[in-house]
Amino acid sequence: MSRPYRFLAFDLGAESGRAVLGVLEANQLSLEVVHRFRTEGLTMLGVRQWDVARIYEELCEGLAQCVRLHGPDLDGIGVDTWGVDFGLVASDGALLANPRHYRDKRNEGMQEYAFTMMPRTEVYKATGIQFLPFNSVYQLLSLKKAGSPLLDAAESLLLMGDLFGYLLSGKKACEYTNASTSQMLNPHTRTWDDALIRKLGLPRRLLLDPVSPGTVLGPVREEICAQTGLRPGVPVIAPGTHDTASAVAAVPVMEDDKPYAYLSSGTWSLLGAELDAPHISEQSLAQDFTNEGGVGGKIRFLKNIFGLWLVQECRRSWERADGAALDYGTLTAEAERAPAFRAIINLDDGRLMAPDDMPSLIQAMCREAGYDAPESRGAIVRCALESLAMKYRTTLRNLDDILGRKTERLHIIGGGVQNKLLCQMTADACGIEVVAGPVEATALGNIGVQAMAASALDGLAAMRAVISRSVSLERYLPKDTASWDALEK
Repeated sequence: MSRPYRFLAFDLGAESGRAVLGVLEANQLSLEVVHRFRTEGLTMLGVRQWDVARIYEELCEGLAQCVRLHGPDLDGIGVDTWGVDFGLVASDGALLANPRHYRDKRNEGMQEYAFTMMPRTEVYKATGIQFLPFNSVYQLLSLKKAGSPLLDAAESLLLMGDLFGYLLSGKKACEYTNASTSQMLNPHTRTWDDALIRKLGLPRRLLLDPVSPGTVLGPVREEICAQTGLRPGVPVIAPGTHDTASAVAAVPVMEDDKPYAYLSSGTWSLLGAELDAPHISEQSLAQDFTNEGGVGGKIRFLKNIFGLWLVQECRRSWERADGAALDYGTLTAEAERAPAFRAIINLDDGRLMAPDDMPSLIQAMCREAGYDAPESRGAIVRCALESLAMKYRTTLRNLDDILGRKTERLHIIGGGVQNKLLCQMTADACGIEVVAGPVEATALGNIGVQAMAASALDGLAAMRAVISRSVSLERYLPKDTASWDALEK
């Protein structure tokens, strides 16, 4: 590595996005956030959707900020996003409409409709993907069932990471890790499952052949360079475009490390293990585990769990009611002072997907379970956090039962690392060591894949070695597992 390499990662989540500059030099990777922005969707004409034009404008502003601060030269640009949502592109290259939000109500009832054409067990055997009502296959099926004219007008379907890569480069692609979340991909062949698509009557012509993480799409479009001051010719690279794929690639472990699991903690919690091949069995189906694509040919065997979305929505409700900003640190401090173990709610309840009033829903769920409803903000947040930790406990045990092993360490990565109360609860509930960090795992994984594409790093193990040297980690040991054991009695 004879010179510094400079890569820009756009990490887009369901609530916010960042433009993060990564500098790789002397086997160390340093990060600087050069731009932060909101990504929240909007509801227009009764449809919950993503404001693509505004997010695109923020991407351009992120490039401009990077140029102002550090000059016009970059070795690559990559975009990672959430999964399953998509945009439809016409033959002339135009985006036909804002992509719909995965929490839009159009997805209701689509799983049951799909199972009338292909039984649930056959869908899982074909794809190995967890059943979530917003998976791309059900979103696409809802458009077909409604007779949407968009399907006839479209030439191609681009998942969100691919869509923003297209807007930056003008090149359409379908990156494998995000495609795997659609529940239309065969995890063994890593291509579209034509039999499933045919049985559901979906338009196969819209789907591009998947490409691997690290594929170079092409140079940034000239008008973007003229607008931002970026040097012409900077390549746009498809990282693990699914944000969890990028995050898991950045878990700071070595190949010979003891058996570990990872927990990507943010709006969603994704808890699982990294495998070399898919694991599809009656037990994994019963526990609703998923086999999603990873970087370096890996499989992310995991379960999607409602995450800090519960706290985010509580915060949003309280801010609306009070008309004042409220930070997460304040809510966590209030939760820490609240009494412990007063109520645990069922995080498999679909009502948590998009409630109008999250605090009221949590209170109602507590009463339904036979608990006294928490009244204060701190008590409500503590209920949410303890429910999450308890769900992590049961999910980790199910993971070990399915794989026939014993996890010895849990790596927590992502923004949830900053919630130290939840990290300690997780160590106590699971009864194992928790290693927390890095916070910016997704950006690190995004940049690491770009560096692999630029031949600045030689594979996944080399990337993780650099990340391990470049980040600080915090360890949590179990202190009170007995209290969590008592909750199961």
